Amino acid sequence: MITDHMTGSDVRARGHTWSLPNLLTYGRILLVPVMVLCFYLPAPASHWTALVIFIIAGITDYFDGVLARRWEQQSAIGKMLDPIADKILVAAALLMLAAIGTIGGVSLLAAVIILCREVFVSGLREFLAAYRISVPVTQLAKWKTTIQMIAIGFLIAGPAADAYIPGVTLMGIVLLWMSAILTLYTGWEYLRAGFRHARET
Repeated sequence: MITDHMTGSDVRARGHTWSLPNLLTYGRILLVPVMVLCFYLPAPASHWTALVIFIIAGITDYFDGVLARRWEQQSAIGKMLDPIADKILVAAALLMLAAIGTIGGVSLLAAVIILCREVFVSGLREFLAAYRISVPVTQLAKWKTTIQMIAIGFLIAGPAADAYIPGVTLMGIVLLWMSAILTLYTGWEYLRAGFRHARET
């Protein structure tokens, strides 16, 4: 006879699978292909619609964490999917911006740095998770993410916004490089923490 040995915390976690914070995370993942499709619309509608979708996704990113903590509805699936949703949103936006030429030339290096760092940190966290070691997100890393999202927002608006406010695309490129520099620094901090924990295990 098979008995269910689920604890009270396990039951609560399962009940949180369809909580509002998790629904916001699921929604953010579903918005990624919608945003990508927006880039294929005729300009300038492509820029404005993609920007609206990107902003909505960014808002869900803020509220899913806030509500999960405030309502005590944090769950394993939420912790797993939240960073994944963030990474695919950023990756998809950068790839599409490169495809349409908004990011080009040497500025592609900034996008590559950001994407490589995301893959690197994900691999590092997976490695450390095997030893039940978590690396907390630093305040600087949070600032990096904020600047990165603002930069992508400026770049998505790009030429459409330049027609009204010259320099929007340029500001996006500048912020993207700032984010890339912070990305290198915070990535090094994660690497040092990873090596330190690896030596101790």
